[in-house]
Amino acid sequence: MNTTHTEAREAMVERLRRRGYVDDDRVAEALRSVPRHEFVPEGQRSNAYADRPLSIGSDQTVSAPHMVGMMTELLDPALDDRVLEVGTGCGYHAAVTAETVPEGHVYSVEYVQGLVDRARETLSRLGYDIRVRTGDGHEGWPEHAPYDAAYLTCAPEEVPDPIVEQVRAGGRILAPVGSVRQELVLLRVRSGGDTERETFAGVRFVPMQGG
Repeated sequence: MNTTHTEAREAMVERLRRRGYVDDDRVAEALRSVPRHEFVPEGQRSNAYADRPLSIGSDQTVSAPHMVGMMTELLDPALDDRVLEVGTGCGYHAAVTAETVPEGHVYSVEYVQGLVDRARETLSRLGYDIRVRTGDGHEGWPEHAPYDAAYLTCAPEEVPDPIVEQVRAGGRILAPVGSVRQELVLLRVRSGGDTERETFAGVRFVPMQGG
């Protein structure tokens, strides 16, 4: 274990807690457990525990740690939840989510094949049982539905209907929504497919591809 990386990760989590981004002990422990430096390109590793987005190639980024922590808290995965992620990227956010649910309960869809290949390799090497496939995230991943929760790491104009349909009644969907102006939106799915919408802070994510 690299002591420098471990200490940097611990310091990152403590900063996020002091600044009010992370309150939940489970989320804090998940962020402590996932080696972010393993998910970013080698040239970015010295910045892995800085609280900012980092380029991962293919015009994509990995979200800043505070955003990953905030989103995990807002999604509030239960200990037995099955979770759909749209936008695997480098796999870091999926790994943090996987630390909060049972093994094998995270399913992730990514549009860019090169990112899928790298994420699979990293996740497998680190021992994560996360299913990742290449596909258009607008379609979700119906073969493994229903999910208890879903989240998007890319911004659609509105949450695609297939994703809403793949989340069970009582489940949650968290997504950055919008184009020029984006907001973080939490949808609670009701019986019959209706949703209750709650809006949080303005955010900036890469646009959702496909569709």
